[in-house]
Amino acid sequence: MTQLIQTIVLGLLLGGVYALLASGLTLIFGVMDVINVAQGALIILAAFMTWALWNETGLDPLLGVLVTTPAMFLIGFGIYLATIRWILGKPASTSVILTFGLALIIEGVMGWVWTATLHRSTPDYFNQSFTIGDIYLRKAQVYGCAIAIGVLAILYVIIRVTWLGRAIRAVSANLSSAKLVGVNPRTVAALTFAIGVATTGAGGSIASVLYPFLPASGYQWISRLLGIIVLGGMGSLPGAVVGALLLGVAETMTQTYVSPQWATMVPWVVIMVVLLLRPQGLMGQKLREDVAL
Repeated sequence: MTQLIQTIVLGLLLGGVYALLASGLTLIFGVMDVINVAQGALIILAAFMTWALWNETGLDPLLGVLVTTPAMFLIGFGIYLATIRWILGKPASTSVILTFGLALIIEGVMGWVWTATLHRSTPDYFNQSFTIGDIYLRKAQVYGCAIAIGVLAILYVIIRVTWLGRAIRAVSANLSSAKLVGVNPRTVAALTFAIGVATTGAGGSIASVLYPFLPASGYQWISRLLGIIVLGGMGSLPGAVVGALLLGVAETMTQTYVSPQWATMVPWVVIMVVLLLRPQGLMGQKLREDVAL
């Protein structure tokens, strides 16, 4: 029973980090109908930036979110201006092809700068744990989840309270009506994409402590994120949180009771099962064409 409880708790801690990373991807899709396949590569880029800061300056990797988050916001804004804005209004498949190309470019640049070898940020508390009875919780996972929850709370406030958040929700709900009340959809799209990429800054810093990584690790992350947003419902932020927690627990249960080698299959199994049984996900809405079918 103790092992089961510890496995579930560890899964929830990982799920909190996954929720932060999936929130950016589902936010971009919900507002722009863009599937950003490069999100995984951007997470690894933020992880490398965190590792470089820690290696060169000694800055705590988890405090690196204060640097990587605004840096990734600017990078996301630049990517939007250079590429994404030219495909707005095109089918979602167009964005898949474009962002996959971006992912390859980012991976190549990271390999050139940091080489294709494993890296990991290991602060002083890396091997330390909190003890609650017979349950051991790694400090890095606890701190990382706490930071992820904090960033998610800030994102929630932005979406629910600010003018930008109201504009984002208006564009997501009804583009034509949003235009009628004076919302500029292209400005909203630019800021939405930048915010979605900014979440990879915080998430990448946390991931650099929790997982070893190399330039090609982005493919593992995008598979996780796609599994989460398909499970939770494409474009649904609450669905992304629920899907992330469920996937985190599923991964840790698989690692503990089956084999760590099989854990990487969990996101793909989730995608296949959900697409077959409930294509709109747990909290997604059926499209008109789905209802017609």
